[in-house]
Amino acid sequence: MTASVLEAHYYSADNPLAERTDLYGYRTSGTSSGRRKTIYYSERDEEAYLRIKLDIFKTILEPYGYRTAVADMGTGHAEATAVQVFRQLGMDVHSFSFRLPIEQHIERLERIKPEVLYTMPSIMDRILLAAEDPAAFGIKHVVLVGETASPGWIARVAQRLNIGPDRVTDTLGSIEIGTIAYFSHRHGRYLFAEGIIPEGIGTEALGANLEPLSEGEQVLVLTSTVRESFPALRYVTYDVVRDLRPIEADGVLRPSFQSIVKRIGPDLKHGEKISIYDIDNIVYRHLSDAGVRVSVADNALSVHVSSPLATADVLGRIKEDLELYIPEIHAMIQGGVLDGIRVIAEPFDDSLSRTSVKNKKIYYT
Repeated sequence: MTASVLEAHYYSADNPLAERTDLYGYRTSGTSSGRRKTIYYSERDEEAYLRIKLDIFKTILEPYGYRTAVADMGTGHAEATAVQVFRQLGMDVHSFSFRLPIEQHIERLERIKPEVLYTMPSIMDRILLAAEDPAAFGIKHVVLVGETASPGWIARVAQRLNIGPDRVTDTLGSIEIGTIAYFSHRHGRYLFAEGIIPEGIGTEALGANLEPLSEGEQVLVLTSTVRESFPALRYVTYDVVRDLRPIEADGVLRPSFQSIVKRIGPDLKHGEKISIYDIDNIVYRHLSDAGVRVSVADNALSVHVSSPLATADVLGRIKEDLELYIPEIHAMIQGGVLDGIRVIAEPFDDSLSRTSVKNKKIYYT
């Protein structure tokens, strides 16, 4: 079930589901044709979504007995259901929008002092860059959704909050499917949620002139046994995962993967080869406190680093490691696909992050 099939038959204006009054419709970001998408949920879809999300949040949080939480991720299906889930866990929950100036995020976190923060990596970056002492918020556990979170990035978040890396837990979900997987610190891998049948395919199966993936990488394709109002049969996520295979977990064979590293697609230009996950991981080897933004302009890749510690020497070492440890970038430069790579220090400007909730992406100018 590819993007082109869905655009022709599901995201189209004449989808018969749009006329039904017994369905929930959720609007989300646009398709490659520029139209905004509407994803439909039946009552049973909603119930399954909440039940599965609750089960995963219980697995992640219940052993610690937390009592307070903040959902800091804006509005939408994920935020609204998170509030319900936290309440079902018996927690006092607050929610606020990513569009607020970062000073208001910090003021509210200082006042509420939540034990659990449910947010996205881009919003977490904004908070850490603007706060003088993030550990003073009293956050004991961070649950992530929506963007890639590399081990280096997670270690940096844990260090700034003065918690262990095992208290930063990534989850994977989409409005089309629901909650897909979560990272199990006990197993060191992502485990799939109830009702998900995953498989991995190569880019050659999709056509669209996509570049081949590196060894061990596959495009994640999902079938859901619980979705009714979306054709979740071999749905192509366009997410690239590494080491997709079953493992034994609690005496049961469960599908799993090591990491999710990037998205691919015909509209991403060089994006099918450039991994924000890998770039983040290298930057945070050198800087424990930094914001990272990646752009491509005039066929040159630029990594913008916001940190008071981003000296010319540090930026030079980051550039060397990017070329040395990410072979795809080195090959693109050698082959003339990219003219070169620059690592640039830039001041942190929170106003650039308020227009879009997801900022861990490649900016083309």
